[in-house]
Amino acid sequence: MSDAVYRDPTAPIDARVRDLLARMTLREKAGQLNQRMYGWDAYRRTPDGGFELTDALYAETDRFEGLGALYGLQRADAWSGVDHGSGPGAEDGAALAELVQRHVVERSRLGIPALFVEEVPHGLMALDGTVLPVNLAVGAGWDPDLYERAAAHAAAELRARGGHVALVSALDIARDPRWGRTEECFGEDPYLAARLTQALVRGMQGAGDVFAEDKAPVVLKHFAGQGATVGGRNSAESELGWRELHEIHLPAARAGVRAGAAAVMAAYNEVDGMPCSGNRALLSGLLREEWGFEGLVMADGLAVDRLARITGDKVSAGALALNSGVDLSLWDEGFTHLEEAVERGLVEEGVLDAAVARVLRLKFRLGLFEQRPVATTAPLPTGGAELSKEVARAAVTLLRNDGVLLPIGRHISRIAVLGPQAATITHQLGDYTAPQRPGTGSSVLDALRRLAPPGLDIRHAPGCTLTGTDLSGIPAAIAAAAASDLAVLVLGGSSARTADTEFDANGAALRAVSEMTCGEGVDLAELRLGPAQYALLDAVVATGTPTAVVLVQGRPHVLPDTAPALLTAWYPGPWGGEAIAEVLLGLAGPTGRLPVSVPRSAAQLPVHYNHKDTEYGGYVDQSAEPRYSFGHGLSYTSFEFGEPRLTGRTVEVDVTNTGQRYGRSVVQVYLRRLITSTWPRTLELCAFEGVDLVPGESRTVVTRLGADQLAGADVVEIRVAESARAALTAVPLTLDLRS
Repeated sequence: MSDAVYRDPTAPIDARVRDLLARMTLREKAGQLNQRMYGWDAYRRTPDGGFELTDALYAETDRFEGLGALYGLQRADAWSGVDHGSGPGAEDGAALAELVQRHVVERSRLGIPALFVEEVPHGLMALDGTVLPVNLAVGAGWDPDLYERAAAHAAAELRARGGHVALVSALDIARDPRWGRTEECFGEDPYLAARLTQALVRGMQGAGDVFAEDKAPVVLKHFAGQGATVGGRNSAESELGWRELHEIHLPAARAGVRAGAAAVMAAYNEVDGMPCSGNRALLSGLLREEWGFEGLVMADGLAVDRLARITGDKVSAGALALNSGVDLSLWDEGFTHLEEAVERGLVEEGVLDAAVARVLRLKFRLGLFEQRPVATTAPLPTGGAELSKEVARAAVTLLRNDGVLLPIGRHISRIAVLGPQAATITHQLGDYTAPQRPGTGSSVLDALRRLAPPGLDIRHAPGCTLTGTDLSGIPAAIAAAAASDLAVLVLGGSSARTADTEFDANGAALRAVSEMTCGEGVDLAELRLGPAQYALLDAVVATGTPTAVVLVQGRPHVLPDTAPALLTAWYPGPWGGEAIAEVLLGLAGPTGRLPVSVPRSAAQLPVHYNHKDTEYGGYVDQSAEPRYSFGHGLSYTSFEFGEPRLTGRTVEVDVTNTGQRYGRSVVQVYLRRLITSTWPRTLELCAFEGVDLVPGESRTVVTRLGADQLAGADVVEIRVAESARAALTAVPLTLDLRS
């Protein structure tokens, strides 16, 4: 078949797809839509340190005379059981990928390669992959350009290791912080998530129809509304109306599609009673027909088989998913029976062909049929650690600084660094993280010792663990605090999985073990830290030593205002300890802004700022307002905003650094709909821009509102402020769209 069009790299991609599709049998077509096996089951280490393929891989490729896609070939974690002794590292990951791909191509009658799909939630989830701060930290940075650079680095690492497709959480909106996957969200606001999703797609995929060798197609997770499950419980039902879906949960997906995202992943939750993986109105009616999306739709793990609860069996469940718009399954049995589904008349072969064409098109866009040897042509990118630290530094957020306790001044000679998060790196990492080699990264304690000026005495006591009620370590912490000029108390949570974690079939934790308080499957009814952490906080504050609290967490936790200073860092990654230490010491300023509102207690949820503009009543027993508002963040300097100016849809404001230090302000532009076709929200973020200023410097910040942001409104107010709470009292500018 040397003259086959699909073999010709100079032929148009669509022509190559049509030619190849016409040559395929029904069995081969069905095989292209299956991603059945776990990638770590495809290989094993040999005594000489190499790799060999397994009977499980042979059986899978025999089943469909090839392989459509393979998930997690590079994945390493407690669920897969892959570690540095058994899995591929930076030095041999590409060689393993080539070994598997050679087998797949040789087994395929038509020489069709497989897609290698990997998790890239915050960096490539593989041994020696650069771990980035989690999405909530990215949201706290309010810096799409920085995130675009980080996403580009992650894509380059993926491709250099022989991977092709990146699974990245981006579309979930954090509306209930009890949800364990809050750490995977950019925040509670649709516009912020949309801007960062655009940056993600640009950074990972680049421009053009054909992917460069260091770029990777991205699968945006999860479509749609998964952040709105009832009670903050993972995979629970949702109560979403079509308007709420469009206003809150779809803007990020829309932005990703407009940016050219190659694929989306259908979510577990249901919309209007129909699970997303079987929701034709969502996947075909909205995504493909209304939005014009031509890319791939992948189901979440085992989501297709769950549809059997509706259809009665897995064969018809696969048919329902395919007919609804799913192109590629993940670990399901239902899609393995698509040949039977066509023969039984449950699926038209034309529908099957359309899905296969989308899979093949992605393979041609990646250049997989040209068989470039990855192991010898794609060097691993460098600079990942510094980039990860830069993202972490941008996300550190100063929430309170009474008496200007921070940064640590020269008059401080003794510091007590306390708390269960102070000396650990493991709990700085988010869920979906591969095992780290010893020596990777830095804890807060280690970084403070390394960066502190000469003569600064630093003593340490953990005080307690993250979970539990053991108070035996608190007396040592009290002694250390009492003998110091300042106590730095590092508290928080953990998403770290361990070998004794019990996992569901899709990798979610079935029950929390050890010190797990966050991550997939680890949802909370309350938002409190472990009981001993509160006892430690009270005891340290009671010593009278000025105390700065640092929260390292994957979701907002409630904390009383007992300490004069409070910093938060959302799982900042291996080098996050260094970023935190730099801010504490004043080597860098705090520049983060809250991507989510911080509640006073779980009893007052929801507390997101952009609720409907009703008579928002309070409670008799406590305030209904958050402790800290969306967008809030303090600096070591001060900024002054001039009177904002509105010209058409362009908003301008002069910003001046009126303090004594370099700093970054984030100009946040909110709108409030006054006359509109449907009931409005109190506020909606519609633009933002970060501005870096030296003392005394002024700059004019210019933002422009998009027509789609103002759709459905006749008259709106525009408010410019440094947080959502400040915007409520800011002087409004009125924009009349009726003229």
